[in-house]
Amino acid sequence: MQRHYIIGLLLTTLFPTATFAQQAEYETTEVADGVYRFRFRAHNNLFVVTDDGIIAFDPISATAAERYAEEMKRVAPGTPLRMVVYSHDHADHASGANVLRDAFGGDVVIVAQENARQRIVDANSPDLPPPDLTFSDQLTLHVGGRTIELHYLGKSHSDNMIVALLPAEKLAFAVDFVANDRVGYQTLPDYYFPDFFHALERLQGLEYERIVFGHGPPGDRSSIRRQGQYYGDLRRAVTDAIENGLSEEEAVEQVRLPAYAGWGQYDDWFPMNVRAIYQWLASR
Repeated sequence: MQRHYIIGLLLTTLFPTATFAQQAEYETTEVADGVYRFRFRAHNNLFVVTDDGIIAFDPISATAAERYAEEMKRVAPGTPLRMVVYSHDHADHASGANVLRDAFGGDVVIVAQENARQRIVDANSPDLPPPDLTFSDQLTLHVGGRTIELHYLGKSHSDNMIVALLPAEKLAFAVDFVANDRVGYQTLPDYYFPDFFHALERLQGLEYERIVFGHGPPGDRSSIRRQGQYYGDLRRAVTDAIENGLSEEEAVEQVRLPAYAGWGQYDDWFPMNVRAIYQWLASR
């Protein structure tokens, strides 16, 4: 049975939906034995408790990291933090590792895909320390009886996005470029096309049954299949609009995919998705 730990004041989430308007500022949920999803406002991450210490993903922000550290210490008192893994370089997910280091002390290694390092160095933010260890395509961690695979699936949202896979738990963790029945974020900023479509295909090729996302509720393999169908349908619909002579503004006004009208942020973000795909297709 999942255990939910909910602390904090109720506030309106950054991404309100019809399902819930208010929720606790942060919460920790056990999604597998010794594996926890930490949510701070609208952002999620994951931490894994091993016999040799904790592996933590995405501090989110300096403010979130303070709560994140408190929750890890509460869930696993006396357990050191061994490693922080960045899903990608974007500050809204990766900031705050310095806070975790201060909270736990000791030698906390930061890991990221190799393309992230220079971007983080160039950002020159005290809240976003650069990684100590990088990798290109895949890195397998064996820590305290746990195995965690880090997969770079190619460019998607950023050129350094990774997906974490826990093979024994059949659990994955993916951020930003996929979600559970939600359209893409606004105008799909920092998305790489057509690489994004290839990354989606590779994600579907990994072995997992459940998946935790960087935003929104967890899902399963069918969530990723539906995401693939959505982006495929969106691409075809915008291609048809271009072939029928519609301008960008006309496509934004006219292209709709009613099958996805019940998805999160459809009314607000779907027209922006159309615009992003139109601009990509028109620029080829």
